[in-house]
Amino acid sequence: MKIKFYSIPVLLTTIIFFSCVSNADNFFIPVPEPWYFERSVTIGVDINSIIETKDGASAEFLPEWLLAFLEGGIDAVEMLHLFNNKYVFIGVNKNVNFIVVNRWADFYSPVQDFPMLAAVRIENRMILTSSLYPDDEYGFFFERLVKNAYNAVYPGVVKNDTSWIKINTENDIDESINRNPSEIYMSFVLFSIDKPLMQDIIRNLITQTLETVTPSANQAVAVNRLRQNFFEGF
Repeated sequence: MKIKFYSIPVLLTTIIFFSCVSNADNFFIPVPEPWYFERSVTIGVDINSIIETKDGASAEFLPEWLLAFLEGGIDAVEMLHLFNNKYVFIGVNKNVNFIVVNRWADFYSPVQDFPMLAAVRIENRMILTSSLYPDDEYGFFFERLVKNAYNAVYPGVVKNDTSWIKINTENDIDESINRNPSEIYMSFVLFSIDKPLMQDIIRNLITQTLETVTPSANQAVAVNRLRQNFFEGF
């Protein structure tokens, strides 16, 4: 069985086109990038390339959480005192049009949009734990759990903050927008949720998923191992 399910956001990516009144070019909003294959992975933004932020004219005006994210990934943000005993999730978007990224951040919601970030992180945690292809390791449990995570309700999620930066990209080719702009905007949405609450939600998702599948003996062993160590590094 080779059900290549990664990733739900990749499968569900929808490009939304906007027309600028004063410009014939089209702008689009892709879904946020899943930066969670490794918690310490950063998005590769050179702090020195930042020429404007939401709060000022240079990187020195960045909020503490965003600076931590750019320099050290999710791990660095969760180490901040503000997020003690909380999981942090950050949606990221980019575009040459400031209005597009700003509106995206304004409307990106804990109810409608957070489940995608949660599902990506749950899926990637399973991938990292698997020694084989995840669908070989866990059987249909892998696909069903990620689907359930995407459709789940996450009470207690807080949209803590939004921010944006403008960066000089003269030396970078941005393949995602099929052009080489000299400047681009990146928007960030910060969510947090108490760790005990998130862990209970995931445990319930795992239990509910197991009730709908019949894993083989080897798959059952793999799933049980996953249940025991799922939150190590999550």
